[in-house]
Amino acid sequence: MAGAESPPRGRGATLVGVVAVLVALALAAGPIVLHVTQRRHDVLPFDVVARFPDPGALVGGEAYATTVAEIMEHELDGATGWRPNDFVLWGPTLWADNNANRQRGIIQAVRESVRVLKDHLAKVSSDEYDPKLVKADLAFRNDENRLLLPSAESKFREGIAALREYVAGLESKPPTSHPVNRRNVELMRLFQAWSDLLGAAHASLYKTDIGFTETDDVFYRAQGYAHVMYHLLRAIKIEYHQETVVKPIIGTLFDEVDNALGKAAVMKPFVVLNGRPAGVFANHRRNLDAYITEARQKIYSIREELEK
Repeated sequence: MAGAESPPRGRGATLVGVVAVLVALALAAGPIVLHVTQRRHDVLPFDVVARFPDPGALVGGEAYATTVAEIMEHELDGATGWRPNDFVLWGPTLWADNNANRQRGIIQAVRESVRVLKDHLAKVSSDEYDPKLVKADLAFRNDENRLLLPSAESKFREGIAALREYVAGLESKPPTSHPVNRRNVELMRLFQAWSDLLGAAHASLYKTDIGFTETDDVFYRAQGYAHVMYHLLRAIKIEYHQETVVKPIIGTLFDEVDNALGKAAVMKPFVVLNGRPAGVFANHRRNLDAYITEARQKIYSIREELEK
């Protein structure tokens, strides 16, 4: 009795070869797709100047709080969502960790910026804290790595909602939210907080004893700081527009800091290299650090001008 015919060996080998080629192409295309989509995601589709074209019409705080809310909403609503707390099988420690580390930098800068808004910019001396800002501050301090009970996303959305409520309170007649007081001494607290963050970023970007696997981690965390500060500085220029009229040098310094942070926020090499200063390959940490250091030094100059 004749047995069933088996498929020719040549055809089976061809099928295996086709599958192998497709797998290889998928593996090769993965990093390219991630690189392209990350570059697109890094650009925040929000223009605070277009949203608030008349600074004189603001009570104080609308531009700042709205910008923070837009930054966080963009991270949560992106194609890959909030990355630092992703499930372990496809989490940021195994696969694409660049956006995860960038988001860690973003939430750290957001926390400090909202804290200063709550503690100083919208509060003077013995005034009570604005309850909506207290709620936002607490929500953003939830563990960014927590997946459940509660998830980082749910708490961060609470923070966004609290900021939206804060802005709505500023726009009501009369305002039911504490406006930004626009005192230089309080604004200096914000620049001090940013200086501290940029100082920590500089230390990580400049150090020499760092492994290859850590290079992109510190790069993207520092970039997350720059992203938040870039957009919030544009909001500060609106909130404190009178100060730039009285002291044009402050407006010039704002522009210079904004330019450095803006470039730092969108640097996206295909691979973050850790080359030697005199080597053939780039050292992307040092390249980013040049912008971070420039912004930090100009912020010192802004603080000096505000003290006068």
